[in-house]
Amino acid sequence: MRSGAPSATSSGRRSNFVDAKGRIRHHQFGEGDYDGSERVIQQLLADAGRTNVPNGLVAVNASGAEEAADVSDVQSPETYIGFTRAENFVSPGGVAQGVSHVYAAGTPRLNEWGLSGNWTVDGERATLDGKDGGIVYRFHARDLHLVLGPAPESGSIRFRITIDGQPPGNNHGADVDAAGQGVVTGQRLYQLVRQSGAITDHTFEIQFLDPGVQAYSFTFG
Repeated sequence: MRSGAPSATSSGRRSNFVDAKGRIRHHQFGEGDYDGSERVIQQLLADAGRTNVPNGLVAVNASGAEEAADVSDVQSPETYIGFTRAENFVSPGGVAQGVSHVYAAGTPRLNEWGLSGNWTVDGERATLDGKDGGIVYRFHARDLHLVLGPAPESGSIRFRITIDGQPPGNNHGADVDAAGQGVVTGQRLYQLVRQSGAITDHTFEIQFLDPGVQAYSFTFG
């Protein structure tokens, strides 16, 4: 980036718009409102003395994880898996903080979740200590995303998802196929569910076929 030029930076699902003097002038949370973001950038360029700033808007046809959230029917909140900010955890016995522990998923109601298998839950994340562990979440939203990554000593980690006990089919996200198969290859947000029909309550489950995955948070759209 050139010194003295406006910029936009992204962290997770938040974008910051910075003017030519390095001051944050606007925040955008989540995807969507592309027209509003473009107007902010045009204004920052004009404030910086640019005289050839276009007045029109670029048509955006985003798809996959970049498509705007369906905020009119999101009833599930961002949910953290590390014990520092975890809520609505329903595995019997609660969280064993910072030690390896075998969990059972429990039976979550809407916006409740649980772990299955052998996990170590730290303040910011949970790490799977053996293969065949999983996470279950009862949610209401069009899209379900999960921030995942491999532990430093781990390679790629295979996983399989189900919705209400069945492969996702046409409701699969960008990072899984219709059979629910996917692979964790790096630390990022994975889009696992994108419902193609009416939005209703569903039970999501992800099973990891290899050890070493680190799970951080769910987000919905």
